[in-house]
Amino acid sequence: MNDPDTPDFSGLEGGKEAQATDIVRDVVLWYSTQITAEHRAAVPDEERLEELKAGRQAALADQAQLVTADPQEAARIAEVYAARLKELNKP
Repeated sequence: MNDPDTPDFSGLEGGKEAQATDIVRDVVLWYSTQITAEHRAAVPDEERLEELKAGRQAALADQAQLVTADPQEAARIAEVYAARLKELNKP
């Protein structure tokens, strides 16, 4: 039985690697947007900025890892980052 909260990528074209790349890119974009917003704040929260930068750096490292990932590893990364993106976008 499929978990309704787990994204199903089976109908998408481009293979697991492309799907994972797209999802990780979305997470990197989320972090970048938050970093920009924090920099523009009247009084930027330096601790939050460091956390955001660390999160973005980790995502960029995983994105680089996708270049050599096999389909199983790409699927695992896609699953992890889909869940992370869902969590980051919670109100």
